[in-house]
Amino acid sequence: MSSGRRRLRAFKRWMASQGIECSDAVHLTEIPHYQGGGGGGGFAVKALCSLRNGDLVARIPKLSCLTIRTSAASQLIQHASLDGSLALALAIMYERSLRHLSSWASYLHLLPHHESLPLVWSMDEVDSLLCGTELHKTVKEDKALIVEDWKESILPLLDSAPFKLDPSFFSVEEYFAARTLIASRSFEIDSYHGFGMVPLADLFNHKTGAEDVHFTSVSSQSELVDEAQSGPDNEAHCSKTIESDSAVNDEPTTLIPPVDNTGSDTDVIGRNSCSDDEPECHSVLDEGSAALEMIMVKDVEAGNEVFNTYGSSGNAALLHRYGFTEPDNPFDIVNIDLELVLQWSSSLFSSRYSRARLSLFRRLDYSACVSENSEYFEISSDGEPQIELLILLYIMLLPEDAYCKLDITVSTAGNVNGSMGMLLLDKSDILCKETSKMTQMNKDLLLTKDVCKALLSLADIREGLYGPNSIKDDAEALARCCRVRERKLYHSLVLRVSERRILEKLRTYATLGARLRNAKGCSMRKKLKRT
Repeated sequence: MSSGRRRLRAFKRWMASQGIECSDAVHLTEIPHYQGGGGGGGFAVKALCSLRNGDLVARIPKLSCLTIRTSAASQLIQHASLDGSLALALAIMYERSLRHLSSWASYLHLLPHHESLPLVWSMDEVDSLLCGTELHKTVKEDKALIVEDWKESILPLLDSAPFKLDPSFFSVEEYFAARTLIASRSFEIDSYHGFGMVPLADLFNHKTGAEDVHFTSVSSQSELVDEAQSGPDNEAHCSKTIESDSAVNDEPTTLIPPVDNTGSDTDVIGRNSCSDDEPECHSVLDEGSAALEMIMVKDVEAGNEVFNTYGSSGNAALLHRYGFTEPDNPFDIVNIDLELVLQWSSSLFSSRYSRARLSLFRRLDYSACVSENSEYFEISSDGEPQIELLILLYIMLLPEDAYCKLDITVSTAGNVNGSMGMLLLDKSDILCKETSKMTQMNKDLLLTKDVCKALLSLADIREGLYGPNSIKDDAEALARCCRVRERKLYHSLVLRVSERRILEKLRTYATLGARLRNAKGCSMRKKLKRT
């Protein structure tokens, strides 16, 4: 018997001892040649018989979840005045330090020591594999911040006499390992427990846009609360979410009835649909204390894997939070930093000119996306730029007389808010539109010849961040790469290729936009001649 199967058998016995109920209709199985990613950590959940929308496949008592409330480290956490990811990481490290004496020993033994997130890659690997990608700067910043957290909050506890902590279980490496588990596996449970590790729930692997199971929180009276689905941890404690509408306080509160769109209700919970020629299947029927339930939201046929989804995330987010990517991910994006736009502008205009145009952009109540200390514009998977980028480029390229006219209009208009955007339709006219939404016609009007040329330049500048290798080189390297033996290289190449293909689509978008503008101009000139 393999080590994985032994650990899985021990985990099943542990689940039974904790009151975790798993339907006989599903089967936990080891994945041979595990390639990483997906959440199960080398395991999967498969249907033994046909599952139908509304079937209840598991009930997990909240007290069986590893949280800062349930952990044996709760007093230590309270003593250190910690919360959030830092507190949960301390709880995981503490439970691991207890070895077999931990109430979660069999569960923790089933988990990998750490997930292969870029967070635990060496700095050389980060620089070589992620260069130019959305993750390069982010991962380096994350690593620095986590080391700082450890030094400030964990290291001092090792000298705390009352707790007698074993330093080998609380090193910076162990802290990083715990943080990868939290990033890839934690769920928001409720306002009392916060977010934590939910055994069994984290064994369901991810598939984008293919949610088979849905998580809800159930009170001691088995009342459902607001529906919630899993989603990625975003370091703002927005982990795979199981929402509760109970008040935010330090005491458990009664959970309110649900707004549940899963198509199930209390009359069908526990129902399984098994044909006569399929194995006998038993549903989970017993009522438990406050618990988390996993309910099917899609039919799954016997023998197929049952998937969870971590939300609609592009490959940068998937690799960052879970350690894997998906080819042809429809939610991929590429960001163009505001700094790159200013770099482009500085190649054509003075610094004073660029600052003035950017100031007008902001005074019109437009802005870039903001994350931490950076501002950026998104390019969608089909190559279409964020409308705010088009507006900024349009303002940057306005002739001086049109710019001055718009600047005076904004200065005398008083408050300019998000409900009133002021856009120049040509070099002399101003349109005030009482809506924050741009029509396709207005988008087309922004795509002047110069704006399209600017988009092409920005695509080239952004492309240059990947280094000397072309996208063809990366694609060929990806085709040669072994996903099993070269996981880090494989997933980083998937990310690089997916981002660079979006930049190719941005170039196509800009080229077609320029042609469309020229075609409309020719058509208008012909009409003028006829009149």
